[in-house]
Amino acid sequence: MQSTTMQNTIIFTEDFYYGVVASMLCLAVPVFIALHRITAGYGMMYQKKWGPAVSNKLGWVLMETPAFLAMSLLWAFSPRSGEIVPSVMALLFLIHYFQRSFIFPFRMRGKSRMPLVIMLMGIIFNVINAYMIGGWLFYVSPPAYYGISWLWSPLFILGTVVFVSGMCINLHSDHIIRNLRKPGDTGHYIPYGGFYNYVASANYFGELVEWTGYAILTWSLGGLAFAVWTFANLAPRAVKINKRYEAEFGDEYKKLKRKNIIPFIY
Repeated sequence: MQSTTMQNTIIFTEDFYYGVVASMLCLAVPVFIALHRITAGYGMMYQKKWGPAVSNKLGWVLMETPAFLAMSLLWAFSPRSGEIVPSVMALLFLIHYFQRSFIFPFRMRGKSRMPLVIMLMGIIFNVINAYMIGGWLFYVSPPAYYGISWLWSPLFILGTVVFVSGMCINLHSDHIIRNLRKPGDTGHYIPYGGFYNYVASANYFGELVEWTGYAILTWSLGGLAFAVWTFANLAPRAVKINKRYEAEFGDEYKKLKRKNIIPFIY
């Protein structure tokens, strides 16, 4: 009864769902433009002017966990929760957010801070993305859309390979960044190795590859919107990081001729 009630609520109607996805796709453009002008004050760009802050570790846990919980609840309370293909797709999503919520933050070094306002915006963003993915997989997609044969379709195979490749790039890039500093060190250093040989933000490139792969393996408008928002959110940040490296390290960094987030392109 509870699953049926949840299925029939307005947030899982096609009109509401597609309205949210369309709104997110439209908002991605002004957000992309605005983030080139505004420097979000967290990580190496932390600024006190963003107001009250919490430790980076706590901020990441609180910011990423809602996506994990939202997808888990959407899956658990859906009458389609036992369907194999949507469940596999949800599991891939949850693997990413388990790592980001419960592993990545506790491997951070240093004592960086995250403004509460950044954390709250991240929570909203993550919950909406979980809704766009989970809402499609378990509530809005046509009942026969994801038959078992989807698991060996070219879209699923290609998308999964791209998704896993992106996750590996992201994890390896985080490993490089994490090991630039010795315990207690708060300095900034130029990262080398992996995709850092090509771009300033290899970790962001990995995440962009991940969600591009996810859009392919789900072949969904929600997946596309998530990938578009990943680029709109991370690409301007990568531009700022590249400029920060240039300002901080001068010709030593400029001679590397690294792109911002996409190797050889942007």
